[in-house]
Amino acid sequence: QLKLMESGGGSVESGGSLRLSCAATGFPITRYCMAWFRQFPGKEREGVASLGSDGSTFYALPVKGRFTISRDNAKNTLYLEMNNLEPDDSAMYSCAAARQCHAIVHTPHRGQGTQVTVSS
Repeated sequence: QLKLMESGGGSVESGGSLRLSCAATGFPITRYCMAWFRQFPGKEREGVASLGSDGSTFYALPVKGRFTISRDNAKNTLYLEMNNLEPDDSAMYSCAAARQCHAIVHTPHRGQGTQVTVSS
């Protein structure tokens, strides 16, 4: 069974950094498109970054240059390094997996999420 579990969220001050982890079980992340999403209260979930099975990456404009998506193949874990955090980055962050990146938005394979709160 494919499972995803996030960790690493927390509270930081503006300008700080956090690294989120997404531990995957039941499938090899190297063969899937992996992505991070975030959801603000009362808003739709939005894509943050994706990492294709071929290593290609995509970043949403608000996080480009500040966030880095990566994976540790040996640990079967996805990461999101977040630097220079801003209060507008405060959200519930979750990871997702799909066979192809074009299907990642509607994939049912998601974790429960981890909360990130950035104070000014």
